[in-house]
Amino acid sequence: MRSSNPVFSRRGFSRDNGYAGFNTAPQAGYAQGNPYAQNPYAQNPYAQQGVGAPPQAPATTDRMTMDDVVVRSAVTLGTVAVGAALAWALLPVSGTSYGLAVGSALIAFVLAMVQSFKRTPSPALILGYAAFEGVFLGVISEMYNSRWSGAPFQAVLGTMAVSGATLLIYKAGWIRVTARYARVGLAIAMAFLVVMAVNLLLVAFGVADDGGLRSFGPLGALVGIIAIVLGAFFLTLDFKQIEDGIAYGAPRNEAWLAAFGLTLTLVWIYVEMLRLVAIFSSND
Repeated sequence: MRSSNPVFSRRGFSRDNGYAGFNTAPQAGYAQGNPYAQNPYAQNPYAQQGVGAPPQAPATTDRMTMDDVVVRSAVTLGTVAVGAALAWALLPVSGTSYGLAVGSALIAFVLAMVQSFKRTPSPALILGYAAFEGVFLGVISEMYNSRWSGAPFQAVLGTMAVSGATLLIYKAGWIRVTARYARVGLAIAMAFLVVMAVNLLLVAFGVADDGGLRSFGPLGALVGIIAIVLGAFFLTLDFKQIEDGIAYGAPRNEAWLAAFGLTLTLVWIYVEMLRLVAIFSSND
């Protein structure tokens, strides 16, 4: 079953469409590890090449390619960037803009949840999510920049550094994304989110002061680092999803899901990086 949380909703780690986990042996004439093997319009690479042969996507224009993923990711992230730039330029730092940011974040969350429950990608939902998420990021980035000058720029550089390093490590084979790796990582991430939700409630009811675990002290910095490491973990799931989709001949529209997953993860890393920059700047 797919997770109801859009961050955890990874097509390659659900049992939708017949997926049964990574690195599983092919059974009964189809590749059990292929998330698209039971899709009625997918072709089984093992049936064409023989078990043990390297998977190769069928030569057809209806299949997802790396170019498709790059283009759709650029469009989605570009929408986030445009939304953020407009919000930064047009909305001054004020209580009204904070309220708009919260409203935009809630709308983005709802759109992300709707897309996560859909079996097929909806470009309108994904781009709508990206636009509202961009407004939210623009307002909070301006807020952080007004107090810690240059924090958003440093957070962008940090996000790029984490993403680039994760990609290099993944491509070098230092990380193998297996079913066990995914289960353990997702369990840790779920536990982290539960703890953060409890912390938020404690702060809201005045039990925990100064943000509790999300304070701007050493403990808050440690929590931020853990969150960024989890973001890097989600990136490896994204990379594996893209790699498998291309290798097993996923339909072209699955590239929108890949772009959606990458955008969710990069937003996660950026927000945590922004907080981390602010924490270290406050302690200078």
